[in-house]
Amino acid sequence: MRGSAVLAALAMVLSTTSVASAATDTTPAPYLPRPTGSAAVGSTALYLKDTSRPDPWVASVPYRELMVSLYYPSASTRGPKAQYMTPEESAALLDGSGTGLPPETLARTRTNSVQNARPVGRRHSLPLVVLSPGYSNPRGTLTALAEDLASHGYVVALVGDTYEDSGTSFPDGHFTRCATCDLTHDDAFWAKVGSTRATDVSFVLDQLTGRRPVWRGSDLIDPSRIGMAGHSAGGASAIPAMMADPRIRAGANLDGVTTNPIPASGLSRPVLFVSHARGGSACLPVPSWDKDWPQLTGWKRWLEVAGTVHASFTNVGLFADQYNLEIGATTTGTRTQSITRAYLEAFFNQTLRGHQQPLLTKPSAHYPEVSFCH
Repeated sequence: MRGSAVLAALAMVLSTTSVASAATDTTPAPYLPRPTGSAAVGSTALYLKDTSRPDPWVASVPYRELMVSLYYPSASTRGPKAQYMTPEESAALLDGSGTGLPPETLARTRTNSVQNARPVGRRHSLPLVVLSPGYSNPRGTLTALAEDLASHGYVVALVGDTYEDSGTSFPDGHFTRCATCDLTHDDAFWAKVGSTRATDVSFVLDQLTGRRPVWRGSDLIDPSRIGMAGHSAGGASAIPAMMADPRIRAGANLDGVTTNPIPASGLSRPVLFVSHARGGSACLPVPSWDKDWPQLTGWKRWLEVAGTVHASFTNVGLFADQYNLEIGATTTGTRTQSITRAYLEAFFNQTLRGHQQPLLTKPSAHYPEVSFCH
């Protein structure tokens, strides 16, 4: 499934909330679960502009601008919490959903990371993981995963996709909407999404680990230990990003249909595939993954999580639990988030830190929902 399915699922979840309840100040704010690691988490937002190329989607814009949310081990748990998304971004995401919810509802989401907290760590001691959201979805939809990885000692760069998502707020006050939503979404389009995100990710890595880093904590990042993960189109983009940039040592794809071809020489770096349940039987074929599988010549694993749907791996599943609403999953969003966090952390602990993970070798009694397909 493509990333736009998450937006549809969010609309379905929230549209079942009564208009009368949603319109009152007593509507409970969404919240993200606590991170499971021992480190406090800080967060900051970066505005990046690549003046070496025009925007790939809007030719009249002579540069590519991106918003990136960074999450990292922090020195303090005190201070104002980071904003989940702006009111304008919340309104754009909910626009036309028929929910009756106040437009700023998602902007009220309670996070766990302290805004602009001081990062901690030794020089070049922290691995970096890039996260990429599903198509048409703001980067905030993966915040719960980002906060959790940061609590386990990772720097996480959650990269927004300008003109692909429902809307992005920039520091100078201008706001971009989805310029690609009305295009024909054929294989050529999805291949361009993958290649565009690959170029964006390389640019972000240059800004964080290059000779003139843009973040005060950049010297804590170990540039030899970089991974990437994403959901839907963001997960599918991990493969073209790895092919384009050898700095990315490992990639995880959460339920993304892959489009960009892998060359005959193959991809020898580690890859993790995680899919939602597609039917009554476990491990049913996924045509695009079946095509790619022989070309993945390094460590690889294909997992399926029973009782889940496409949106389960994002914050949409969490919000469904909190509003006691139905998105088609029998495994709760809270449980799916726990599973996803555990397997992503294990994958990056093994591939970026060199710590072998029994969780990745065979089915676990702690997570019976997870089938090992390959």
